[in-house]
Amino acid sequence: MAKHPVVIYGASGYTGMLIMDWLIDQSIPFTAVARNAARAKEMMAQRVVRLESATYEIIEAEHNVDSLVAAFRGAQVVCNTVGPFSNFGLVGVEAALKAGCHHLDTTGEQIYIRQVRDQFGELYRQAGLLVSPSNAYMYTFAEIAAELALETPGVDALETATLCRGPRETAGVSVGSAATIFEGARNEQCYLWEKKLVPHAPQASFNVVDPAFMQPVFSLPWGGTSLPIYFERDPRVRSCISCVGFYDNNVMQAVHAFEQKWHAEYNDLPREQQDAILKQVVDSTTPTMPPRERTTIQRTVDFAIGRGQMSSVRATLHGVTPYISTGAIHAAAVAKLLDGDTARVGFASGSKAFGHRYLLGFLEQRGLARATISQL
Repeated sequence: MAKHPVVIYGASGYTGMLIMDWLIDQSIPFTAVARNAARAKEMMAQRVVRLESATYEIIEAEHNVDSLVAAFRGAQVVCNTVGPFSNFGLVGVEAALKAGCHHLDTTGEQIYIRQVRDQFGELYRQAGLLVSPSNAYMYTFAEIAAELALETPGVDALETATLCRGPRETAGVSVGSAATIFEGARNEQCYLWEKKLVPHAPQASFNVVDPAFMQPVFSLPWGGTSLPIYFERDPRVRSCISCVGFYDNNVMQAVHAFEQKWHAEYNDLPREQQDAILKQVVDSTTPTMPPRERTTIQRTVDFAIGRGQMSSVRATLHGVTPYISTGAIHAAAVAKLLDGDTARVGFASGSKAFGHRYLLGFLEQRGLARATISQL
């Protein structure tokens, strides 16, 4: 049973420890839950900033509903970082509900987000709890930009791009992120068109031209991202197409080539063989946990172009250190939930639950993002 109001599930992982950094910064006590308590203790001692000043505990739990309910019970909020969520996520969602906790996570995997919405959204609403996937740089920054664009009257169609420095040789991408990236090859990736989700073609890609860069940035649907799902039932929005690109086009081309190879050679294999292929790829591309991000290297541009019949607007967020920003987003959300201050319960994005202007302000005040809006 948790002694503290916030649980970090995935305590020995890269993102989980960054969330701890921000909870410590906000003087919020937490319970770290991991499958291996000894490893979590060792990793936290090495990586969590100001751990010596934190109020926390470590609990060991197996990845099953009963074990996690026992670990989560007593807390108010679970921050779940254990992915790929299409494989592992629903266990945490069910456990948090049974333990009486709000549930936040970090993923944009569409198949999982749709399952959370359809299987658990109403149950969380009835319990007066929030279940909110994809609270992370990769999705929240683009959603903030989209919400800023939607402030312009008449806007009903959105195109968003997330452009971040994908460090060369994939250094700087966490093991969990790599697993999620390659897992996406076997799942449907959709965009929103005329209020219906439409699958991207397997070969879909984008060459995004942005004034911040000399050359176009090769970008991919990246699983479709969470935005088409969140806007699917939003009466303001008819269409939403989202993509992600790394500064290093070679990295993105390699991911794209793997997706083509998957559909040509692996798509019809038994799942056990697919699992082995994915593990081999992840192990070969991301063998170790990356170093802490640096603002001189990890810099980002996220933008949304909003269009209406006579309206056109561009909202841009310039940012730094995506994983560190993810930790800050969770701290901002946790602070609201502990105060009982959420605009939504049930299934909702972070922007809709806490307000995109609130999240933007939290990030801007800490030097993690800056927003600009221009009419086109």
